[in-house]
Amino acid sequence: MAKPKKSQSPAPDPPAAAQLPWHPPAPPLATALLISLAALLVRALVSVGPYSGQGTAPKFGDYEAQRHWMELTLHLPSSDWYRNTSANDLAYWGLDYPPLSAYQSWIHARLINASLPDAVALRSSRGFESHESKLLMRWTVLSSDLMVFFPAALWFVWTYMKDGAGGGRERRDGWMWLLAMVLINPCLVLIDHGHFQYNCISLGLTLGAIAGVLSRNELVAAALFSLAINHKQMSMYFAPAFFGHLLGKCMKRKYPIVEIMKLGFVVLGTFAIVWWPYLQSYEAAIQVISRLAPFERGIYEDYVANFWCSTSVLIKWKRLFAIKPLKLMSLSATILAFLPSFIQQVKSPSNLGFLYSLLNSSFSFYLFSYQVHEKSILLPLLPASLLALHEPHLYGWFTYYALFSMYPLICRDQLLLQYIAVLGLFFLIYYSPGASYGEEVKISSRTKAVLSLPLLCSILLHIVYLQIEPPKRYPFLFDALIMFICFSQFIILSLYTNYKQWMLDFQPRPVGRKKDL
Repeated sequence: MAKPKKSQSPAPDPPAAAQLPWHPPAPPLATALLISLAALLVRALVSVGPYSGQGTAPKFGDYEAQRHWMELTLHLPSSDWYRNTSANDLAYWGLDYPPLSAYQSWIHARLINASLPDAVALRSSRGFESHESKLLMRWTVLSSDLMVFFPAALWFVWTYMKDGAGGGRERRDGWMWLLAMVLINPCLVLIDHGHFQYNCISLGLTLGAIAGVLSRNELVAAALFSLAINHKQMSMYFAPAFFGHLLGKCMKRKYPIVEIMKLGFVVLGTFAIVWWPYLQSYEAAIQVISRLAPFERGIYEDYVANFWCSTSVLIKWKRLFAIKPLKLMSLSATILAFLPSFIQQVKSPSNLGFLYSLLNSSFSFYLFSYQVHEKSILLPLLPASLLALHEPHLYGWFTYYALFSMYPLICRDQLLLQYIAVLGLFFLIYYSPGASYGEEVKISSRTKAVLSLPLLCSILLHIVYLQIEPPKRYPFLFDALIMFICFSQFIILSLYTNYKQWMLDFQPRPVGRKKDL
């Protein structure tokens, strides 16, 4: 006799203690709006502090670079934006980003010129600093963040929960926590709204492209990612992941050549529109391209936690090799590093594998490519935040060391208070009640001890860097120690995420799960 089926009653609501803060009874739209407003408030509070190069003549810092590009794009024709002329001294913060970034500077310059023309006056505005100009400049970053990165984050979270890599009850319940993790990224907040840059635009366009891929809007994704590359060339860090995943999808469809051609037309068309003013002559295009690849600066700058800088203590790369062989070596190392991830996605494209591939590809470029800055860690940190529900331990660990790798830069910008506040807020949200997601990882006592050692060293270095003068013979000793610790963690995390991506091929597809294709 068959057993009677038990009636499937809806699961009871979690207790009140577990409903705060990530299981509120409020409607999803209102909750998303509140999280977004909180993230905007954090940015506004950070922007009250100092910025890069404040009051440090003659070249100041990134704030002055962005202001100077507004000055140039407002007063000079587009043909002179990338050329060395009497009005455009390329030695003084010459424009070195693609045309879309220049158009963004032109738009912001028009807005600032309407309120404070002295701030963007040609030649006479060099080093211009005032309270009003600071407010206007900060407003341009906040508005860019709000118009580009915030909508992309909301689209990604909605897509992730509905059709994308998310699956299972914990993923559905954790969308608010995920949105908070993506929007309140301490590294992005401090660099854009403290140090002063516009990474929110290129990263927002990339995030929108990722959401497009997960929602099966590949043509939209191709256009958005092309725009991201045309805003900041460092967006190319993600190119192998996008190319491998979309190629793998196209090859499994009925008409693969047609699918590839459609994507190719969108990419070429987007590039043609952005580059149109510079396609009129070969010389103009080459002039722009030459500004985008400043190989003469060397294979690295400052104490960035990548392979070339970390190993330069033992191997003096800049002394032993000329620029040309160094370019070839870095190119080869970068390709070898992202190739396994690329092959996996061509062979077995999946949404979750795509997110891992984005992380592994950007990690490869950060660790091995030519001319990497410490701020470039923002690129692998983006896909890591998108994997926060699936890999919460990895994301928390990575975020801490990514922020620590920029600690010397933060100290130079006098943003220590903002650093402590934003890091504290991040971990308050990260460890908040009801925010336990992902698979429970059992770690032995010996492994915990090994993992705790670099953590304790990093905490100690936070204090030592501020309180103790380094030896005169080694003035950058503490910077180097920070670099070594962070590099060791980035290598471990990179190996781990490559392993996790390849292991996806051996995991059974959940019953009832839609195909990613």
